Amino acid sequence: MATSNPMSDEQFLCSVCLDVFTEPVTTSCGHNFCRTCISGYWKTIDLCQCPICTHKFHTRPDLLVNTFIVEMAAQFRKLVQVKTTSSPDQCPAKPGDVSCDVYTEMKLKALKSCLSLRKAEGLIKELEQETTELKRRSTELEQLSHTEDDLNLLQSFPSPCSPPLTKDSDLCVGIVRRAVSQLEETVMSEMKRLFDDELKRIQQYAVDVTLDPDTASPWLILSKNGKEVRTGEKKQKLPDNPKRFDSAVNVLGKKGFSSGRFYYEVTVTGKTEWNLGVARESINRKGTVALSPDNGRWAVILRDGSKYTACAATRVHLCMREKPQKVGVFVDYEEGQVSFYDVEARSHIYSFTGYIFTEKLYPYFSPLLNDGGKNSTPLIISPVNHTD
Repeated sequence: MATSNPMSDEQFLCSVCLDVFTEPVTTSCGHNFCRTCISGYWKTIDLCQCPICTHKFHTRPDLLVNTFIVEMAAQFRKLVQVKTTSSPDQCPAKPGDVSCDVYTEMKLKALKSCLSLRKAEGLIKELEQETTELKRRSTELEQLSHTEDDLNLLQSFPSPCSPPLTKDSDLCVGIVRRAVSQLEETVMSEMKRLFDDELKRIQQYAVDVTLDPDTASPWLILSKNGKEVRTGEKKQKLPDNPKRFDSAVNVLGKKGFSSGRFYYEVTVTGKTEWNLGVARESINRKGTVALSPDNGRWAVILRDGSKYTACAATRVHLCMREKPQKVGVFVDYEEGQVSFYDVEARSHIYSFTGYIFTEKLYPYFSPLLNDGGKNSTPLIISPVNHTD
């Protein structure tokens, strides 16, 4: 049985069925559901809308499978199976002694998950016992209220400090609050661990990205090593060529990728606006073109210092707990996936999924305008710090 908890957009419980995702799909507003759950929900209403944010869709949107959530849900489901199929004496009580062979390379994670779930089960059992006791005392009080024996009544409830036996007992509420708080802490801790493992996995696909000066807008200033880009105060006189962006303050990486996986990181500290992502080779480089996959760019952007948006066909506004200082960009060409990560927070920002790439993809950067010096800090391509 699923447990209802306050959860974020990118976790593994469907908000409709409150169970682990089955064939998870993502709507254009950025929320995830089981395909059958959201399809069934839309059949019950006249106008399609998101059950979470109530965003309305004038036409029923195409639902794309979220491959990242598929993997996360599969891992969580296996961890739950470890707990539910093991007897109490089979669940280990000390680190390193795991009886489960589901994950031979992730035994410590299986151990910690098992212990966390048992702890949560204990809290729920404690709450049930407390509720049973409150009901018993309430019944006794109801019976004594009809007696004229005051002494018997006082002996049955001698403490004037006993909590009031009502439905809204402070004792009951306190236990509920403590149980929910600890369950939420357990889930969030497990999610952070999963995302940390995910980021470590994709960092092995790190590539050396260098900016291509032949593509840079005349407004941009590149460092000599090709690792930094900022917007200048005036337009430079540079030779025009088909590869160069003429008005949009954009620049691409030198190397393009037409297969496999690649990953790079960009430091964005001190900036109030930027665009980051990947672009296909044939994008229009003359004039200004709207950011979207239809126009050949898969990007996440920052505006006004705190407004983060994924530039999907329908813009998805992102709620960030922390302001990213370093952004990781990961591409799986064959899977049609482009994902963004907050490197320092070890968290997932957004994923474009379900696309079919047919030409080279290049790292894409835009530091945007200086805004009177407020946004003059450069974007910096950073070396990836591989962690064990």
